[in-house]
Amino acid sequence: MSFASASTRLEVRVDVSHRRCLSLIARFFLLFFPISLGHADEANWTAGQPGENLNIALVTFGPGEEIWERFGHNALLVEDRNTGEARTYNYGIFDFGEADFLPNFLRGIMRYRMDVNEANQDLAVYTAEGRWIQRQDLNLSPAQRLKLDQFLQWNLRPENAHYRYDYFRSNCSTKVRDALNLALGDTLHLQTASPSRGFSYRMDALRLMRPEFWAMIGMDIGLGPLADQRLSFWDESFVPTELMRHLRELSVHDDAGQSVPLVARDVLLAKAAIPDPPEFAPYWVWQFFAIGIAFSLLLIWLAKRRDRSWARYSLATLSSVSVLMLGLSGLLLIVLWAFTEHQFAWRNENLLLFNPLCLLLLPSWIASARARWLPSRFARRLTVLIVVLAAFAWFAKILPWFPQDNRQWIALLLPVHVALLLAQNYARHRRG
Repeated sequence: MSFASASTRLEVRVDVSHRRCLSLIARFFLLFFPISLGHADEANWTAGQPGENLNIALVTFGPGEEIWERFGHNALLVEDRNTGEARTYNYGIFDFGEADFLPNFLRGIMRYRMDVNEANQDLAVYTAEGRWIQRQDLNLSPAQRLKLDQFLQWNLRPENAHYRYDYFRSNCSTKVRDALNLALGDTLHLQTASPSRGFSYRMDALRLMRPEFWAMIGMDIGLGPLADQRLSFWDESFVPTELMRHLRELSVHDDAGQSVPLVARDVLLAKAAIPDPPEFAPYWVWQFFAIGIAFSLLLIWLAKRRDRSWARYSLATLSSVSVLMLGLSGLLLIVLWAFTEHQFAWRNENLLLFNPLCLLLLPSWIASARARWLPSRFARRLTVLIVVLAAFAWFAKILPWFPQDNRQWIALLLPVHVALLLAQNYARHRRG
């Protein structure tokens, strides 16, 4: 036997012995550690406490097809194992038939309420609507379950059921969040008040309203700078889906003092038949800029050909419609700011672009259909002022006092205001 052969056999024996040793160690770990790992996330609550018979879950429903369903919905599910009863507590309930509902809605004074339903009935309705349903059973102590159940029953009383509704700060999801936070002794708030993914109310609202294009456009115009503050996870929980996601990252301590996930079980109860909204808000600055430039070039091209009747009529029509729409939109923004409680519409910087002063130019642009039209000094100076204000909207983006994200409207409308000024100048020069 050669030395090389003996050495090889020795290495094989050592390798086999090494593998057997590793195998024994592995069997030892596989025997004991799965038990520890399997119970690491299970809460250890002391038996015999009041509330032990209750089970609490957050139920989240995906977006629906109606415009008021685009943000989704959620509810608190309370199950009583002793009675077999299962109830869902819903906030954000409104009634179009309520006295003065529409006038109060327009004024921003909205009174919504909470309600309770049989869980099976609620789930059947949302399933029939094609909306996904996610159930998250929560690791609450028996005392916390009892506290939440008692609060919900108190909140359900007729004298307590109504509340002042706010799209972002007091809606169906924030009320559920607040109820959970009350039961958890502020734990939810403490763990979500600092983290942020950099989203704003506007970004979430626009991405969720993306399927309703014109509603999304109107919302973007109408929201003021308050909608552009960066949100913590706590603030962003106004979106039911985001509250569902954030709960997955939270932890609580059981009676043994060990940290366990707040969500004990996460189950999809129904799949969606309706497409989910995009993850991000649309970014259309360059598209809007291209449209604004194209429309502006068209106005200037028509102004250069005013000696032809079709060009005069086209310029008069497009310019008149433009200043009318811009002016009326600006008046609406003023009404929202000055005469309603819609705080997220206050101090809207789009007033520098959708300028109510444009309405004063309407007679001049209607008259531009005449061959011998010449803009008055008042119309020219007013147009210069409107252009200066629109340009300031662009310049103001570098100033900390103007935080509103209205870049796409600046990109669209600043070129249009400049083009209207140039169209006036072409008319003057041709007459001169």
